[in-house]
Amino acid sequence: MNLNFFLTPFSPIIILFIVTLFLLAKKASCTDPQFLACNPKSCGDDQNISFPFHIQGVQPDYCGYPGFNISCNDKGKPVFNLSNNEYIIDEIYYQNQSLRVSNAAVFGKSPSCTPQIQNISLDDGRFHRSSNSKGLFLLYNCNSTLLSNNSKLLNYKVDCPGENETVWALAMLDGDPLLGSTLDKCGTRVLAPVDVYRGENVGAERMLERGFVLNWTASNCSDCEESGGKCGFDTATYDFKCFCPDRPHTWQCNSESKKLRLKLGLGLGLVVGIGVLIITICCVIIRKYSSIHFLSCWRKTRGSQSIEVFLRNYGTLAPERYSYSELKKMTKNFKEKLGQGGFGSVFKGNLLDGRLVAVKVLKKSKSNGEEFVNEVSSIGRTSHVNIVTLLGFCFEGPKRALIYEFMSNGSLDKHIYEENLSKAHPKLGWETLYQIAVGIARGLEYLHRGCNTRILHFDIKPHNILLDENFCPKISDFGLAKICPSKESIVSMLGARGTAGYIAPEVFCRNFGGVSHKSDVYSYGMLVLEMIGGRKNFRVGVDNTSEIYFPHWIYRRLEIGEELQLRGAGNEVEEQNARKMILASLWCIQTDPSNRPPMSRVVDMLQGSLESLPIPPKPYLSSPPRSPHGSNSNS
Repeated sequence: MNLNFFLTPFSPIIILFIVTLFLLAKKASCTDPQFLACNPKSCGDDQNISFPFHIQGVQPDYCGYPGFNISCNDKGKPVFNLSNNEYIIDEIYYQNQSLRVSNAAVFGKSPSCTPQIQNISLDDGRFHRSSNSKGLFLLYNCNSTLLSNNSKLLNYKVDCPGENETVWALAMLDGDPLLGSTLDKCGTRVLAPVDVYRGENVGAERMLERGFVLNWTASNCSDCEESGGKCGFDTATYDFKCFCPDRPHTWQCNSESKKLRLKLGLGLGLVVGIGVLIITICCVIIRKYSSIHFLSCWRKTRGSQSIEVFLRNYGTLAPERYSYSELKKMTKNFKEKLGQGGFGSVFKGNLLDGRLVAVKVLKKSKSNGEEFVNEVSSIGRTSHVNIVTLLGFCFEGPKRALIYEFMSNGSLDKHIYEENLSKAHPKLGWETLYQIAVGIARGLEYLHRGCNTRILHFDIKPHNILLDENFCPKISDFGLAKICPSKESIVSMLGARGTAGYIAPEVFCRNFGGVSHKSDVYSYGMLVLEMIGGRKNFRVGVDNTSEIYFPHWIYRRLEIGEELQLRGAGNEVEEQNARKMILASLWCIQTDPSNRPPMSRVVDMLQGSLESLPIPPKPYLSSPPRSPHGSNSNS
């Protein structure tokens, strides 16, 4: 298309646009130089430095408070001097006037083996340590017989890699009962501040690397910034100063400054308005040539707006929101991938307080973010030991991600299928499998009747069951979930949803009955049967993918009273628990939803006596042929 086609009718508008920009630039050149000089700066990373801090040699001294000067080291990190020690600033939290620092002496080294750390003196009143702060004693040159005389001290020993084998240190928190008797048996001691959080269990080196939080005391900057100024310090009067576009003021910019900002704002508004007009006219012309693309962009914009409205309405119930740059920092630029599926990819990350997290980055979807809204709205309402905790989310343009607590043992499928077993994921014993089955049942029971609203998951399968360090199961992935009032039992759905092999018959064929919480019960039954058999219930890749093998095999043996030949069941208790799992799961996969027990009854079946559990009617053992049309299945 000829460029003159666009330029000719818009030439006066473009000229006006350029002239307006020129006038605004000229107006800005008359702005007070101190106001311009105090723009936030950085040392090269993504951390902006502003009042009360200032970077020496980059920002003038009047841009910060006395004693709050920062330098940049050769690695592009902001460095702060405390008690003749250099501390790297890991994060500054301007809203609550605090910052996290870590000793520069331990940067890139083994922290516990670096005796250059010195005590911090905070006598000048500028800073004070947080309520989580404790002293960590690092003890060196200790008596060689100390550990042999008190074996408990082995838990405090830290070896120094790269040094002589005999070099080691003891790391003990202030207040430890063993500290007093140990201090006089070591030649050198260093007291380092660290933050200790309730309920966590981390080593001394991790504490030192993580650093500690300092709170500062300085003049509040909010009034000045809200009036359009930039905070600073007047060395002549030794007091706070608000630098404004026209001139410095005592606390905030006055009406003259506001008038100047209003003029600048009106000018900028004019430029933006003209820009919008140009874009709109261009879009109208382009629409003639690409109406489908234009409609697609409009739908995406409308979808994003609806999600923003949802998040605003959700209010304080929504978990913490993170920016995409924070997400990259959290995952070290998405360095360690934990897994991948139809929804996107999962990466390992760290929060600022040291907690490990799993970051699920959602790939682009055709459903205008329905999965994202489902996940935040449903799991955000839950609080249960068998439901994974949603710690935060990211919604920034097309970038969408969910931040969960980290589950060290991964998903259940890694531990039950023979082909997935390895040293990292060994075979689970029957007692563990039984406890996992009970935990999942309790989690589903909570979703179905423990919340103010009933949550139907619609994608219960081994991949969506996560295991913590104690193999406690937690239900995850609520992308296909539906929320309904607790009194309603039947839900309406357009098309099927779920994963082939676990979808209840009524979900893909309404002739079997209405879709309800009993659909999750069916999926649970299929999952438990796979846990028992150590293999998938149906074989993918054959002509008739609906044929189920293991449930059919095990039901025939129950009917004729044959031995079940359960792998690894070593004693009577394990065999009874395994039989209870089998009978409960066969009740769960009954074709008629009304014949399936609610999850509360399933919990009773698993925890009650085996004698009270009758053999259920034979279910119609089938699964939907492949992935049903219109389903949101994912393997």
